[in-house]
Amino acid sequence: MTDRRTFLKIAGLAPLARFGAMNAYASAAVSPNYKALVCIFMFGGNDGNNMIVPGPGTSEFKNYQTIRGSIALPDANATLVGMNITAKNGTPYALNDGLKLVLPLWASGQLAAVANVGLLVQPTTQAQYQATITGGSAVPLPTNLFSHSDQQVQMQAGIPSSSASTGWAGRVADAVASQNAGTSFPPSVSVSGPALFSKGNIVQSASLIPGFNMQLNGFSTWQPAVGQARQAQYQNILTFNSGLTMIQAADKVRQDAVSLSNMLASLPPASPFTRPFPQTTIGQQLLQVAQIMQLQPSIGLNRQIFFASLGGFDTHSGQSWQQFSLLQQLADAMLSLYSATNDLGIAGQVTQFTESEFGRTLQPSGSGCDHGWGNHHLVLGGAVKGGDLYGRYPEMALGGPDDCLSNSNPSTPARGAWLPSTSIDQFAATLGKWFGVDMTNPAVTATVFPSLAAFTSQGLPATLGFMG
Repeated sequence: MTDRRTFLKIAGLAPLARFGAMNAYASAAVSPNYKALVCIFMFGGNDGNNMIVPGPGTSEFKNYQTIRGSIALPDANATLVGMNITAKNGTPYALNDGLKLVLPLWASGQLAAVANVGLLVQPTTQAQYQATITGGSAVPLPTNLFSHSDQQVQMQAGIPSSSASTGWAGRVADAVASQNAGTSFPPSVSVSGPALFSKGNIVQSASLIPGFNMQLNGFSTWQPAVGQARQAQYQNILTFNSGLTMIQAADKVRQDAVSLSNMLASLPPASPFTRPFPQTTIGQQLLQVAQIMQLQPSIGLNRQIFFASLGGFDTHSGQSWQQFSLLQQLADAMLSLYSATNDLGIAGQVTQFTESEFGRTLQPSGSGCDHGWGNHHLVLGGAVKGGDLYGRYPEMALGGPDDCLSNSNPSTPARGAWLPSTSIDQFAATLGKWFGVDMTNPAVTATVFPSLAAFTSQGLPATLGFMG
């Protein structure tokens, strides 16, 4: 196995001229054993209630319109015309018009939805939740529910505590580490800056921001020997064993980021992708993901995990136009990445999916809505059993069985904050099983998905069936 010092010399800190051979590999076919997960985190709390709505003309849609009032779809900025979809059981739904670009993938079977997903410690009913928050001890609950910062940590971690030190995808990467034997390159990459989601107990995440150049300056000098001496000293600093865990980890992240940045710079300037990536934040992040996938023949990884993000979903006001615009950006970027995976011949080996810290209340507050809990998510890829909605879509009723708040408790009046019917553990385990996690080994599942046993022990499925 290549040691770190040799790897850095070859891939990270050497002059770019040494990457000529990598260009040939980058144009080679990606391995048929390769698989990748791509998380797109919607920071701010995407309003799932206006991303996937009941089918127009149904009684549930009428209830939805009555409760949502001025922010219900359709309105002047987001019409449901032509956005109708149908689940395999015949139930009609509709997507927000901002998702128009990916709508055809529902019919062709690459796009699915998963309803009412959220963080839970164990299966929880409305009565149990109400008993717990009013001073009882019916069930344990995630800490600091409805808090942006806490729920962002917990949804990335898959752990109902804000003190988690690993992400669920990082632990997935740990569990399939044998698939990447023989390569020193980081299998987990965030293109949105540092992300807990990508960090494992063993696997460390490389972190990049598209457009931020991590290549080293000051190493090409008039006298080459001077630059070479500087480079050698810098390498010594990064590889020096200080004995301090945090410093060693930080140095490793820096090494990986510099290495990856230089490898990306070595790619030919002409894009091999037939569909241009949009010049948006999420578009450029997913372009970077596609370019890293293009490098697979040279870095040798068979399993990769990516974290990307799009912010702005904290829609307490101006939601109709704001969410529509953000979903347009999301759909445009996701379609470009799906197209790129087709170009690379790996459409069935790459799965994109959304996450967000929480959903939002069905009952609006002015031109927006407040923090909720359960939320709906999209899954896209050639291995997805698309054209269907998985999980249980909530009943459009304030104080109904899916509302964690209750009109019987004056201190927490019902507002349509959905009590999750599907745990993030089940959602993650479905993706993890497809990725190669051994779901038959209780020790593995207990480490990767710590709360999953609380659901399977009550007869609920460990996985949801949306992956082939």
